[in-house]
Amino acid sequence: MMTEIGVRPAPATDRSILDTRHDPAAFRAAVRAWFARTVPAGWRQQQAHASEEEQNVFQRWWMGELNKVGMASAHWPTAWGGEELEIAQQIIFYEEMARAGAPNTAAYVVSLNQVPATMFNAGTPEQRERYVGGVLAGDIWCQGFSEPNAGSDLAALRTSAIRRDDVYVVNGQKIWTSNGRISKHCLLLARTDPESSRHKGMSMFVMDMDTPGITLRPIRQSNGQAEFNEMFLDDVEIPAASIIGAEGQGWLIAQSSLSSERGLMIFEIAERLRCFLRRMLEEARGGAAWWADDQHRREFTRAYTEAEALAIMIRAMLEQNAHDAEVASQSAPMYIKLHFAQLLQRVTELMVRVHGLDGQEMEPDVATNGAPHGNWMYDYVTSWSWTIAGGTNEIIRNIVAERILGLPRG
Repeated sequence: MMTEIGVRPAPATDRSILDTRHDPAAFRAAVRAWFARTVPAGWRQQQAHASEEEQNVFQRWWMGELNKVGMASAHWPTAWGGEELEIAQQIIFYEEMARAGAPNTAAYVVSLNQVPATMFNAGTPEQRERYVGGVLAGDIWCQGFSEPNAGSDLAALRTSAIRRDDVYVVNGQKIWTSNGRISKHCLLLARTDPESSRHKGMSMFVMDMDTPGITLRPIRQSNGQAEFNEMFLDDVEIPAASIIGAEGQGWLIAQSSLSSERGLMIFEIAERLRCFLRRMLEEARGGAAWWADDQHRREFTRAYTEAEALAIMIRAMLEQNAHDAEVASQSAPMYIKLHFAQLLQRVTELMVRVHGLDGQEMEPDVATNGAPHGNWMYDYVTSWSWTIAGGTNEIIRNIVAERILGLPRG
């Protein structure tokens, strides 16, 4: 049902968590109790050996459980139909999620963050009602931004969308399309003015993923997963009403939607890493043989300390963004991403060495954005995806050097 300010989702059927929001201790206790009674025992092992369809069903079930207590969209502003949960409570929620080893909403990153941000920034009332409401009903979205020659340099994209009567005809190729095979819709960035260059002439569209002319090819990763896809677009017809905003506004809209997902996603993953290291410390104190090795102990202690420092840094960034986003540092997310990627690689490599030959056997696992949990070789191989995810480390270092430190181009 549309209102003057936006979409109003159905109210949570159980408000036992949200009703405690003004008392941090009570809120934490309610969240912890909910995870304890809701997270299925052994879910990770079961899902690691499940089919892709079974994993999709599980993700939708988990999204439904979060919706029942109002937590899937609690971080949304009230203008989006959310609860506008304060950042302190959001942090508590993700802390308890990591502590409980609960499933995350990896399949819904675009749906829960970029879609509402895009629709309420530039969408029509009809688009808001249809698509944001669809997210709460379980619709999975993907993002059609990156291309083979336009990844870190997104402004170089070449996929074209040419107006023909009441449709746009799209041709081109996208890559690294996460969850493309299970998505209902795609946020597509294409060039509506082929003669334009760089940031001009791009437009944003909603593309239904069952439209004729779309071909998806899974990209098999070194850890056995294949959540990424190549996407080929051959004379794909998108209704003119599916453009978001006006022609030529795509670059500005894309920057707004991309910024919406950063903070809490990295916080959740970093918190899972911190919980993992705390469990390893408990194991060490219990008499684990590897703790007696001076080098292993030294490396672990360094990683443990850095993980705790990283958590403090992310909290500070989130709180600054919440209080005054206009003056919040734009460099902090880049520093955090670089630090986390390197720390994750060192931790998982150490764990492979600590566990010897047993640690080199890679078992199937569930894609959870890379946070380790004890499948040592899988964790290590997966950790290297963070060298690329969120912008390659090399590109980010160049940005820091040139735009923040003011160093000359080499």
